[in-house]
Amino acid sequence: MRVAVAGTFGPLHDGHRALLRAALERGDEGVVVGITSDAFAAASRRDDPRPIPPYEEREHRVRAEIDALDEWNRDVEVRTVTDEYGFADDDPSLDALVVSPETDDEVAELDRRRAERGMDPLRPIVVPDVLAADGERISSTRIARGEIDEHGNLLE
Repeated sequence: MRVAVAGTFGPLHDGHRALLRAALERGDEGVVVGITSDAFAAASRRDDPRPIPPYEEREHRVRAEIDALDEWNRDVEVRTVTDEYGFADDDPSLDALVVSPETDDEVAELDRRRAERGMDPLRPIVVPDVLAADGERISSTRIARGEIDEHGNLLE
């Protein structure tokens, strides 16, 4: 199965690691990792003005995490995501999309767009949220606010 996963990955945390690991576990025919461009990351977070590390830094961290997590020696391709659908709505080679519970409803729209292009639907692989020590979801926003670290340890 050729599996995709995408995100901003900044700052990278254990929730992202769970998504990447799920993609690597299932991606026996390859894994495509989409990382949002700086412009798209900023535009998609108008209500959350937290600083986002530059694309090159985020890509370097993602590649390092993939190297650490990939016990299957998967073929991994990194692509830049410049809009809300990225490459998932027009790449017929993809079979599945790894998503969080927060984003799993987006697969239906991707599949609608894929159907318009005569492509098969994507199999959603929903990875449960990774929780911080306080039982709340780990998120980059919480890390940027100084509430938790990348592993979900409380800082306040």
